[in-house]
This record gives sequence, C-alpha cells and structure tokens, in this order.
Amino acid sequence: MLKSMTGFGAAQKEDESYKITVEIKAVNQRFLEVAFHMAHPLYPYEDLLRREIRKVVSRGKVDVFLTCEDKRHKSRAVEVDRELALAYHQALAELSDFLHLARPDEVMKIAAYPDVIRVREEAELKGAEAPLLQAMAAALAPFDAMRQAEGRHIEADFLARIDKLDAAVTHLRELAPGIVAAYRQRLQETISGLLGAMDHEIDETRLIQETAIYADKVNYTEEVVRLGSHFSQFRTMVEQAQGPVGRKLDFLIQEMNRETNTIASKANSTEAAQLVVDMKSEIEKLREQVQNIE
Repeated sequence: MLKSMTGFGAAQKEDESYKITVEIKAVNQRFLEVAFHMAHPLYPYEDLLRREIRKVVSRGKVDVFLTCEDKRHKSRAVEVDRELALAYHQALAELSDFLHLARPDEVMKIAAYPDVIRVREEAELKGAEAPLLQAMAAALAPFDAMRQAEGRHIEADFLARIDKLDAAVTHLRELAPGIVAAYRQRLQETISGLLGAMDHEIDETRLIQETAIYADKVNYTEEVVRLGSHFSQFRTMVEQAQGPVGRKLDFLIQEMNRETNTIASKANSTEAAQLVVDMKSEIEKLREQVQNIE
C-alpha cells in the first residue's frame, strides 16, 4: 500500500504519575528528518521515541510536539552556593571600606543576592517510559492511517494517468506505419513533379531506399516498447507496494520522460507530436504527485 508523506496524529495518555500529550505532523521531504519539541527532562527518551517513529516512517520531515505533566509529589532541596556567598561578602566588605559605610553582616542580606540560594526540584521523570511509549503509539496510529488514506487517493490517480499514457502509446504504435507511408507518398509526388517536367520516370529502387532510410530514422519502436515496460513496472510497484517506493517510482518517471522526448525528436507527424505533448503533461503530473509518496 502506498503511503503519503503528509500526516497528522495526536493522543494523550494519563496515569497516576504523568499526563502525556503527543502531536505528530509530517510533510514531504526527500529523506527522513525527525524534530522533537519537548521539555529538557524528556530528552533522555528521545532515542527511544525516535526508534518508534522509524518503525512507521521512512521519509519526510516529522515534527513531534510532546508535553508531560508530572503529577508526582516532588522532592525539593535548598542548595547554597558557598563560594558565591563568600564572593558577595568580600565584595561588600571591600565596598564598605571604600565608601566608609557599615559592613552588611546580616545573613539575609547576602542570601538575597541572585543564585546564592537555589531550590532544586527532582528533574528525572522516573517511570515515564511506559506512558510515553503508549502515547506515542496512540498518536502514530491515526497519523499512519491518514498517510495510508492519502496514499490510496494517490494510487488511484497514478493508475488513471498510466492508463492514459498507455492509450497514447498504443495510438503512437498505430500511427507509425502511416508516418512512413505518408512520407513515401510525399516523396513520390515531389519526385514525380520534378521528373515530369524533364520527362523522366521515377527510379523505384531509389524511392524504396530513401523511404527505408526515412523509416529507420523515424522508427520509435524501441522507445514504445520500453515505455510499455515502464508502465507495467509502475503499475506493479503501485499496486503491490509493501514499503517505501517513492524513489523507485521517481526513477521510472524520469525514464518515461526520456523515452517520450526521444519519440518527440523522431516522430515527424502532427498527430504524433500532439500525443507526445499530452504524454509529457501526464508524466509531469506523475512526477509532481510522486513527491508526496514515501
């Protein structure tokens, strides 16, 4: 099944210790890039969560927004920066001597200065792994479902366009004999006009040789056969996709475009030229759409 690279999923999990919310958003990108947006205490779980995402996503730019409400009773500790307190005291003593003012000997005055006394809370989120994984799994489920649903729409569009291209190639194949026959007719009429004025007959052998040379020049049979093969491979990849196929499809589209350009340079026919223009338009639409596929 094809998957789009665009998707969104969100979930929330709560137990007696934590309330965790996860949002996942993804857009198109050639390679996989996962960016986490979360508080510092959650950083130790980043690799674990990244591995879970990689089980579902192979390509795209993925943004993960994660919040965690800690409901536990938090232990706190009051810390004193002794070196900083001593530095403040010495600086104040120096300033007192310089200004001839009384020395500030009260402890509260020193303690009031920034960072002398700090309150430290327990930052480690012990036991958060299970609810984090549950929340991530719950968010990944709708995220992946959205990507699969979009993938089904893209698959239908792909197959419809390949059918159009296949029909155009069939028409090109049917036109090929007529292009050579039309050239022979034009050549014969031109030569007849020229030789008629000089009262000469047409050299049929030379006419056949010139027609054969032209037929070889405008022959696009190989390109048509290769296009048919590319269309068949494209259908198979789309209908039987078991994993990421975007890059392979992109390569096939490049090959389709190359073969179509070659036909355009060979086919000396207004009708064939119009068919090629239509084909190139469909191939370009395929190329644009495949950028959305994982």
